[in-house]
Amino acid sequence: MSEILSLPKRFEEFTDARKNGFLKVKELKESGKKVAGIFCTFTPQEILDAAGFVSVSLCGMSAETIPDAEVDLPKNLCPLIKSSYGFYVSDKCPYTYFSDLIVGETTCDGKKKMYELMGKGKKTFILHLPQSEDEFEIENWANELRRFKDFIEKEYGVRITEEKLREAAKLRNVERIERRKLMEVQKQNPAPALGIDLYKTMDGVGFLFDEQVRIDKLKGLREQIEAENNYKQNEGKKRILVTGCPIGGVLDKTVGAIEKSNGNVVCFENCAGLKACLRLVDENSPDIIYAIAKRYLSIGCAVMAPDNTRMKNLRELVKEFQVDGVINVTLHACTTYDVESKLVSDLMKELNMPYMSVECDYTPGDEGQLLTRIQAFIEMLK
Repeated sequence: MSEILSLPKRFEEFTDARKNGFLKVKELKESGKKVAGIFCTFTPQEILDAAGFVSVSLCGMSAETIPDAEVDLPKNLCPLIKSSYGFYVSDKCPYTYFSDLIVGETTCDGKKKMYELMGKGKKTFILHLPQSEDEFEIENWANELRRFKDFIEKEYGVRITEEKLREAAKLRNVERIERRKLMEVQKQNPAPALGIDLYKTMDGVGFLFDEQVRIDKLKGLREQIEAENNYKQNEGKKRILVTGCPIGGVLDKTVGAIEKSNGNVVCFENCAGLKACLRLVDENSPDIIYAIAKRYLSIGCAVMAPDNTRMKNLRELVKEFQVDGVINVTLHACTTYDVESKLVSDLMKELNMPYMSVECDYTPGDEGQLLTRIQAFIEMLK
């Protein structure tokens, strides 16, 4: 794989951003900033921004702390949940340690119960997410966001004004646009970047705690990629779209395997990818809370039933990114995404698009099997 990594330096700062942010978040705490630990793209970060909080992802991406978690949690549970909880009980993650508030959401049963356990040691707030995209649920979700806003104001003695919410929405929208533009460089054929580098960038940007810095870094990287016009590294490779669960903890054995096998991941539909930035908040809406609620409820996710938005997104992205095949990644014991694999499979049959689904966890034991399956899939693509 070292032969094809011709653009490593441009991505180095993003790869290490999670680790480099440890001292920064300590400094922010010492300066009086409040830190909110979050787990999901459904968390309305505009409200946290308007309250002066720094928000940081606490999603576990390592098997290191899973044994600590399994003291309390069942072994046949999603590895993301076990890893995240393991970092909480072991105090091995500075972000979890420094969080003044943990914001959870009712996306899946495993996470709901994890938040309940975390609430015994950390202040938590659980957002009750509607499980449907129906129009009437937007108002229910807006009321939930108002409850969240009122809680923060009362608990932390801050005032979240409409002006602050609109400013936060404006900046978050700019960041979403820049994220989308960066990922859309892969629409070119051949694509100019390795998918694994882009994914690490999307993840790493979240650990730069100044909004304008994030925006500038995203824009600068995109402009550098476009200016260098370096497409030969992916010439002749099969263009792959990756969808499914959050894949940070299995990145190397999924995306890494694809790009060791004459594949190039040109599109990520999942959490750190395009689905989180396809839609914007209507900054000019007369009711900014309602506008924020509407935007977040339009994120396509398997927790929704029916999950029309994800299917619509996949249909469009397959075409826009000119993909040769689709790989769905499901984490072990993720019921929602596992069941929805059938619907994704049916959609790909309708589109006459080659498709495979893989299930994995954070342990290294299945790396060889995954690589073999992925190689065989890519070899059969026309």
